[in-house]
Parts: sequence; structure tokens; C-alpha cells
Amino acid sequence: MNDSSLSLTKQDLAIVRALQRNARMKNAELAELAGMSTTACWNRTRHLEEIGLIRGYVALIDQEKLGLSDTVLIEVTLDRHEDEVLERFGEELAALPEVLDAYLISGEYDYLIKVAVQGTAGYERFLREKLYRISGIRHSRSMFALRCMKNVPSVAI
Repeated sequence: MNDSSLSLTKQDLAIVRALQRNARMKNAELAELAGMSTTACWNRTRHLEEIGLIRGYVALIDQEKLGLSDTVLIEVTLDRHEDEVLERFGEELAALPEVLDAYLISGEYDYLIKVAVQGTAGYERFLREKLYRISGIRHSRSMFALRCMKNVPSVAI
């Protein structure tokens, strides 16, 4: 079954929606919400994990409480666009703990990167000590997020 043809039952949707709200929900409570026995719910949840619909479970951390009060969006253009250059750049970005999201994009820039930093001084350190040490960057442009209007860890269903 390919990803675009997943056929989800009402019970599957109930399980996924409930886990999106509270991934630590006990199976008995989840089964009751989905209208299933606990065994059937457990098996169905495992199946949703096996087929990759549920990719994992995470703890959502408040970046401000960690002292990383600012979110910066960075657009980056590379000097070259060969596959190995793009792959190496992506791997090096993924290794930086400040990087929350990184996308290879279409348009004027090659990458859109979202980072968490502590103020402008923290951002300057990130640029000088980490991002600009990755070879191949031709140009970058940065935007500090003033306020987050919506932030969700996953698509809602």
C-alpha cells in the first residue's frame, strides 16, 4: 500500500487524533475513545506505527525555558547544486542542535532553515561558529520571528 492510498477507519482516526492530543494516554482510555477492546486498540496502534503513519512519540520542549527565546528563519543559497553538495550541506545542517527545521526549497533560495537561539548575540555565534563554517554558502538572509501564530508538531487529521 503506498502512502497516498492509506485507507483509515473511523477507529484509526480516533486513535491518531487522541494520540496527537496526548501521546501518553493509556491504552484502556484510548480504546474507550476509539470504541474498541483494549487488545484490538493495542494491535491497531502497533499497526499504525508499523505502516509509518505514527512515526514516533516525542516530548515537546519549551525553547524559551531553555534560554532559547528567539526563532530565526534563514534562507540560504549555495554556490553549487550538485547532488553531493546538497546532501553534504543537508547532513551538516542536521547535525546542528540549534536547527529545528531545514528544507530544500524552490525559488530564489536553496534552503529555508529554522533555528532557536538566545537573542542576537546567540544568533551571531550560531552564524560565525556553526552555519558559516559549512562550506559552499554563497548568500544568506535572516528573519527574526516576532511572534508565533501557530506551531503544531504534526498535521491534524
